[in-house]
Amino acid sequence: MKAAVKPPGPKTAAVTCCTVASSRVSGPSLPSRSARVARLLALLGLCAAALVIRPAQAGLFDDDEARRQIKDLAIKTNERLDSFAKGQIELANQIQALRDENARLRGQVETLSFELDAARKRQQDFYVDLDGRLRKLEPQPAAGNEPKQPADEGRAPVEAPKKAASDPAAEAREYEAALNLFRANKLKEAAAAFDAFARAHPDSSLTPNAFYWLGNAQYSLRDCKKAIDAHRVVASKWPANSRAPEALLGIATCQQELADAKGAKATLEAVVARYPDSAAATTARQRLKK
Repeated sequence: MKAAVKPPGPKTAAVTCCTVASSRVSGPSLPSRSARVARLLALLGLCAAALVIRPAQAGLFDDDEARRQIKDLAIKTNERLDSFAKGQIELANQIQALRDENARLRGQVETLSFELDAARKRQQDFYVDLDGRLRKLEPQPAAGNEPKQPADEGRAPVEAPKKAASDPAAEAREYEAALNLFRANKLKEAAAAFDAFARAHPDSSLTPNAFYWLGNAQYSLRDCKKAIDAHRVVASKWPANSRAPEALLGIATCQQELADAKGAKATLEAVVARYPDSAAATTARQRLKK
């Protein structure tokens, strides 16, 4: 069995061609000059063709490598684009979730604001109703019961200086007008009306109530300092009045609003000590436990 003969490579073929050409040129029997030149040129052409084959093969291998690198780069680029697109989708989902949460919180704030306004309105109605009940229990001054000065014998009676006559009905109407303003949640107008009533009728039986409601109106207007001043007048000038314990409780509430924890605690303790059986004292005890 004959061994397979491997065909010569490009370089070997070129060397062989050149060798044959050289041997033919230098051989003993030489053809004519033109024939030799033609053969020599043909052999040189074959050698040149053999030398060109290898660079062409190398260029083919370079093109395959470039295509492979371009393909790998395209794959990596697509992967990065896919990852970026996924990140954009996740970011959009997070933004939408934040918007939904913001809308939910806004709705809760609106609901709480509505409930707070409703609670304040209920509190105002409760105070107004309580005021009416307490006024019915308070004794009303009777007209024309002032004691007369006895006349000296043999002398003409000396008339006492006349005081400005007060009209209880007019006072009640003025007070009710201020209370109706408070009931209608016209707090600024109500505060001005109660203040005007207290100045115009300092000795009226309704004046402690006017100062008390003035304090409540100022508190509703978030002016705690003026509210404390009004309630303090009630507690100090009319300590036996039914409004006094509630006025002290209002002072404690305002002190808590002003972050005066020490003062609020002292005021609550004063409510319990001075008016232990009052509803305000019960509320004060509950606050002191917190």
